[in-house]
Amino acid sequence: MTIQLTPGKLWGMRRMADHRGIFQMTAVDQRPPIKNPIAQHHGVAEAPWEAVASFKALLVETLQDASTALLLDPHYAIPRAIDQLNPQKGLIVTLEDSQFEETPDGRLSSEIDDWSVAKIKRMGGDAVKVLAWYRPDAGELVNLKQQDFTKRIGEACAKHDIPFLFELLVYPLVGDKEQTQDYVDMKTKKAEHVLASVEEFAKPDYGVDVFKLESPVPPDAVPEDEDSETQAIFNEMGRLAGRPWVMLSAGAGKDAFRNVLAHACRAGASGYLAGRAIWLDAFAHYPDEARMRAALEADSVSYMRSLNALAAEAATPWQKHACYGSSGAGFIPADASFRNHYPEV
Repeated sequence: MTIQLTPGKLWGMRRMADHRGIFQMTAVDQRPPIKNPIAQHHGVAEAPWEAVASFKALLVETLQDASTALLLDPHYAIPRAIDQLNPQKGLIVTLEDSQFEETPDGRLSSEIDDWSVAKIKRMGGDAVKVLAWYRPDAGELVNLKQQDFTKRIGEACAKHDIPFLFELLVYPLVGDKEQTQDYVDMKTKKAEHVLASVEEFAKPDYGVDVFKLESPVPPDAVPEDEDSETQAIFNEMGRLAGRPWVMLSAGAGKDAFRNVLAHACRAGASGYLAGRAIWLDAFAHYPDEARMRAALEADSVSYMRSLNALAAEAATPWQKHACYGSSGAGFIPADASFRNHYPEV
């Protein structure tokens, strides 16, 4: 499959990466992983909006210099921190609601109320990010709905000419031993579930421009050094993706995520889009803002620099992926092609 990028998608892809085409992106869109600990600290059912939003603003302020792009959410990060975001950094906006529907046959995703691809485009977003929970062995109707949900977003991204950054996460079904609704990596997940999910959504019907992928094996089980069996699984995931892809951290520890990213880069990943591996240790100092800031400015930034160095050395520039053909990614050159994509011109 050869992908031809329209002007908006090309511009958004460039905005998210550095000059070499490497993604070094920080996720600030988490909601339950930030809201729940804050609510627990204060002994309330719902975390105070200002507390959650202020922490997100602190993340933007302290981590953006080491990032090529930031992923923000409409509920907290955008209203509180959009004015702090350096306009030279890429802006990715999350569209999925963090509250999913848990059914006996699997999870169902939905968009945030009163938000859309069109609204993200109008506000100046460089890409739309959507997370879809997916298990190939979930109920057939659930999987069909998740597929339709993803297709609908992909079609809207094509219509409004903005990159579609798609995150896939396997999850425990209701009857599984590890059943939880927390945003945590499954220690008992099966690599074949991750690989089959990537294979499904790599089909052109979904319109995915960049995959945000989890480790196909539990992060703590990824060896520090290159391991032929583990590396082969990562290699297969990259082959199935068939386009630019980045690694997510899913709450993995710093050392574990660094190992995961090393395997991913050898398999063709174009960088990372990570959150908790970067800032979770600093968040442990909540509500002491001074200690959180000091930890973010020192430990978190230092860790990001190490990830950036790893990616710069080993990651595949996004525009060099084979899906764009032998000459790499670029704007559709012919005037006729431009008019076909933009008939009103």
